[in-house]
Amino acid sequence: MPEVRFLGHSCVTITEGKYKLIIDPFVSDNPKSPVKASDIDVNYVLLTHGHGDHVGDAIEIAKRNNATIIANFELANLCAAEGAQ
Repeated sequence: MPEVRFLGHSCVTITEGKYKLIIDPFVSDNPKSPVKASDIDVNYVLLTHGHGDHVGDAIEIAKRNNATIIANFELANLCAAEGAQ
């Protein structure tokens, strides 16, 4: 059974075995987030759209974890230009 954890605003993590996904990682600028971006360990980062309160720490988290970003074409290209995969 997957474990789902709410991290505030629109951010959640979903963990199933070795697979770890974060959705819309708005963490650092969210005073209600129970975690720091540097504490997040994931394989995938899913972005629903390009607003700052949804993209948030996505590039930092993806680069540090060597995680794959899943997003629409334009947003994926923007993340790739910043060094994320």
